[in-house]
Amino acid sequence: MTDPEDDLAAAIARAWQREQPDLPVGSIPVLTRIRQAAKLLTDDRRRTLTRVAMDDATLDLLSTLRRAGAPYRLTTRELAARSLITAGAVTQRVDRAERAGQVRRLPAEPGSRAVAVELTGAGHAAVEAAVGDLLRHEQGLVDAALDGPEQAELARLLAKLLAALPRP
Repeated sequence: MTDPEDDLAAAIARAWQREQPDLPVGSIPVLTRIRQAAKLLTDDRRRTLTRVAMDDATLDLLSTLRRAGAPYRLTTRELAARSLITAGAVTQRVDRAERAGQVRRLPAEPGSRAVAVELTGAGHAAVEAAVGDLLRHEQGLVDAALDGPEQAELARLLAKLLAALPRP
């Protein structure tokens, strides 16, 4: 196994330090490794979800409804806010999941334009299976590299970094 402190990110930082010693290079090992990890984890998640016959967008929709608790129902506006996506993206996701029998749209209440989306029995079963497989797999990836206290510390540090980043 290679030394984690002597990887591509460290080599890039050293090269810039050598070539332009006046440049700040401390962010390179942090952000390059985050980008590399994100790419590898995204690819791995896609493969894992393919094995359970679900795509990431559908998983996000069904998971958001499932996490809402019984009766597993949210308005399209709430879905957009909780998933950090546009109303148009919610519509596309709901359309696809509705065709698959995983969700149903409920008529708006009188005097309201809010459309609610509810998880069906088939959607509940699909998300339970997919999330179970995915989370067990991803926990195994993290456990293979970090012990419990290290996982907690990394989660804390990433939360701190995320909180300080500018928002669009």
